[in-house]
Amino acid sequence: MLFKRREAESWLNRLRVSVWPRRSWGRSTRYVVHRVRRLSATPHAVALGFAAGVFVSSTPFIGFHMILSAAVAWIVGGSIVAALLGTFVGNPLTYPLFWVGSYEVGSLMLGRGEGKVELDLSKGIFQTDQIWTMLKPMTLGSIPIGLALAILSYALVRPAVNAYQHRRRDLRSNGEAIGIR
Repeated sequence: MLFKRREAESWLNRLRVSVWPRRSWGRSTRYVVHRVRRLSATPHAVALGFAAGVFVSSTPFIGFHMILSAAVAWIVGGSIVAALLGTFVGNPLTYPLFWVGSYEVGSLMLGRGEGKVELDLSKGIFQTDQIWTMLKPMTLGSIPIGLALAILSYALVRPAVNAYQHRRRDLRSNGEAIGIR
């Protein structure tokens, strides 16, 4: 094959790259920003899709973020590609903040702000009552946190995409007027 590696990458190295990018977090962030700006949908659809991805990335359902964000974007009429890119807001650096924040907010919403729930992990974490004890406040608390982050991301992404698309349209029209493509 033309673009295949000479030697297969080890599973340990692939795991490391999925947690920590090869180049840097800044370069990865710039790549996602560039991809969002270049989407051809309307600025409203791109921002709405990205906001849907950000909202879903604050939930505790880690294995389902992309599926859920695509479904939410489709329901609200946003760009599904932008929603998938919006899920990258949830990463190993932000997940602990989301989890602790959503658990605390959810506990307050359930009226358990003062007395913390004691978890008995002696039988393992995969006991149904243990999972529900943690998952219920996290799910409930992720809704206001996700909505706040989604509104903030919408407010940041829409003007950026709008300005980028106008500038690109202007450059195309000026370039075609003088014969440059």
